Amino acid sequence: MSPAVLLVGTEAELLAPRREISGYAPLCASQLPLGGFEEVSSGASGSPSNGAQAGTPSPQAVILSPGSDRQIAALRQRWGAIPLLLGIDQDTVDQRCHTLTSGADDFWLCSLGPSDLLMRLRLHLNRRRRGGGEELLQVGDLQLLPASRQVKRGLRALALTTREYELLLLLRHRGEVVSREQILTEIWNDQPSSASNVIEVYVRYLRQKLEEGGECRLLHTVRGQGYSLGESQPVRHRGAA
Repeated sequence: MSPAVLLVGTEAELLAPRREISGYAPLCASQLPLGGFEEVSSGASGSPSNGAQAGTPSPQAVILSPGSDRQIAALRQRWGAIPLLLGIDQDTVDQRCHTLTSGADDFWLCSLGPSDLLMRLRLHLNRRRRGGGEELLQVGDLQLLPASRQVKRGLRALALTTREYELLLLLRHRGEVVSREQILTEIWNDQPSSASNVIEVYVRYLRQKLEEGGECRLLHTVRGQGYSLGESQPVRHRGAA
């Protein structure tokens, strides 16, 4: 079955023919029931060219047009850690930062054409497939269900970005310390531009969501070693910086 990709906004919907040729099932948000993505059903297969028909499949990724960032919160609430790619008009530091702070997982540059977007889309879908099928993660009142990519803190569901989810999955072994180098290798593919403070930024984002309800800290910084997930701060090894 072709993976369904939801297209939000005019610029994104214009890419529907190319997505279909490339092996995806495009879902145009403007053609969905009541004109909104919130009506998409889950678990059933449907026609890739008509998102308004009954039985529309749940999307595995979302491509948003520039200026569609206000819809990201609703998309996260509906589908959790699904990859969201937000369009930008210019490849500037400000627009890249806006992509991350808006809750999207990545950007796509409208002026580059569909090839760059296809590459980014495949990368995120491959990462998502690798994240499935793992054991149940449970630390205290935190639960992660990899098969459905659901994360809960007690009764509260957490809407995580793909990178936040991958970071949490990497830290799934309770009490073990994961180094910055391992995080960069497995999540950011050792990209030199990511070595500055991107890990600290995403750790902060993840902590805010884990502790939003006033819960105790589970994601700990182990100075000179890395990060650990557990109900208490792990003991530092002797000789650690």
